[in-house]
Amino acid sequence: MTNLINDIFLKALLKQPIDRTPIWMMRQAGRYLPEYRQIREQAGSFLNLCTNPELACEVTLQPLARFDFDAAILFSDILTIPDAMGLGLYFVEGEGPKFKHPIKTVADIKALPIPDPEIELKYVTDAVRLIRKNLQGRVPLIGFAGSPWTLATYMVEGGSSKTFQKTKALMYNEPKLMHQMLDKLAQSVASYLNAQIAAGAQAVMLFDTWGGILATEEYKQFSLAYAQQVRSLLNTDIDGTKVPTIFFTKGGGQWLESISNVGFDAVGLDWQTDIAIARERVGNKVALQGNLDPIALYAQPDIIVEKVKTILAKYGYGSGHVFNLGHGILPDVNPEHVKAMVGAVHKYSAQYHLT
Repeated sequence: MTNLINDIFLKALLKQPIDRTPIWMMRQAGRYLPEYRQIREQAGSFLNLCTNPELACEVTLQPLARFDFDAAILFSDILTIPDAMGLGLYFVEGEGPKFKHPIKTVADIKALPIPDPEIELKYVTDAVRLIRKNLQGRVPLIGFAGSPWTLATYMVEGGSSKTFQKTKALMYNEPKLMHQMLDKLAQSVASYLNAQIAAGAQAVMLFDTWGGILATEEYKQFSLAYAQQVRSLLNTDIDGTKVPTIFFTKGGGQWLESISNVGFDAVGLDWQTDIAIARERVGNKVALQGNLDPIALYAQPDIIVEKVKTILAKYGYGSGHVFNLGHGILPDVNPEHVKAMVGAVHKYSAQYHLT
């Protein structure tokens, strides 16, 4: 399938036979690691870290030096595309991402460009190339982007939000305008992911962090439809090798059947979704990724091991499961607790892959 030393992550996404369940972790390169915090301080800011390919490469590889993860994920941020569109991304300590020029008018939407990923976002594709070189085939590299809907929420709100009042008001009052913006974003996201694939990403993931804030009809129209558009535009056949795709909607468990029908190889599950029931609902259509509660990593290691065993047992026998958290790891988790989780997946998953 590949020249990789360890390709079980890719095989699991494609539901091919493997000898144990693979594991990686959302935000596995990040603030819970002291070595990350040291590089972050050296960079001067989070944005500087993201835009420096050498430092992004170093941070991407750090978790693999500590833990036996079965994949690396590009260190970047989902808001690189809006920044490349000219909205002026910056970060406020304790408050998260902000934009200097949020979307406020019809003219703002019409003026949005579709960035060239090898120009405005070349620091990302350069990082992908450098990471692939430094991985030396050890494990696959995951590329990623934010979903069109999730990016739109940040662009309209000007940053994070609890109510998403501005975004939803635009969606309800001016649906055609919202569709115009989402179409531009879908084209931009697809172009960006295709550039990551061309640079060496061996799987790609679309993060729909805020799809779960929508009612069902709006989710299908304004979130899922544009995820499907992104998927339809992806070039996932590279010299005869398939690049698997993953779609994750936080809070999207009620829409699993619809999500599994839009063309992605795998569906990410948050921790509120029972993985046994999810497998029954999607059948053989997609692989499933997840779904330990991130807060469970604050528990003692022996408890973490039991939680891992429960999720493995609930998924049951056969390929098609990638172990992960149900969302990103939190900054003050003890790395030893991550080690306990990884070790438990390695130790207890083999019994579910007996041929």
